[in-house]
Amino acid sequence: MKGALFVITAPSGAGKSSLIDAVLKDDPRLRLSVSYTTRPPRPGETNGREYHFVDEQTFLAMLGRGEFLESAEVHGNRYGTSQAVIREALARGQDLVLEIDWQGAQQVRKLYPDCVGVFILPPSVAELERRMRARGQDSDEVIRRRLESAGEEISHAPEFNYAIMNKDFDEARQDLQAIIRVERLKRSRS
Repeated sequence: MKGALFVITAPSGAGKSSLIDAVLKDDPRLRLSVSYTTRPPRPGETNGREYHFVDEQTFLAMLGRGEFLESAEVHGNRYGTSQAVIREALARGQDLVLEIDWQGAQQVRKLYPDCVGVFILPPSVAELERRMRARGQDSDEVIRRRLESAGEEISHAPEFNYAIMNKDFDEARQDLQAIIRVERLKRSRS
């Protein structure tokens, strides 16, 4: 049976990465697709684990060769998902999570219309800002730009199959796990 592709999107600070990490720990059948990015690693990030960190020239060369399933420029950095990695993993029956922005999700849906889209919503813009500041990784200017773009990002939530409000982390994690279970059950019956 072909693997399932879960496309998970959220504005920066909504808790998408934390939710995905928690679900991956509990589900050995689920694997994270590691994207490429031109942004520098944050403290604690490792090349090949959170992202494949590459320079602009390398990224553009990969883009020019058509290696990306999707790619986008977000907050001045480029992001892309390897087309070959996704195709091969799904063919092997692996269930994959793509942690990408709404622009990338639109591109993926064109090529994989049966993918499952999940949008993670923050409880409020004020909470989004509090979370960004608590990370202590971004300047006031970066936070301001991300908050400005959050409204546009959130406006794309209706394009997804599911939306989860991440007000309570454990509840949001259980919601994401339930979505994955339901989608696997649907696929096993078709």
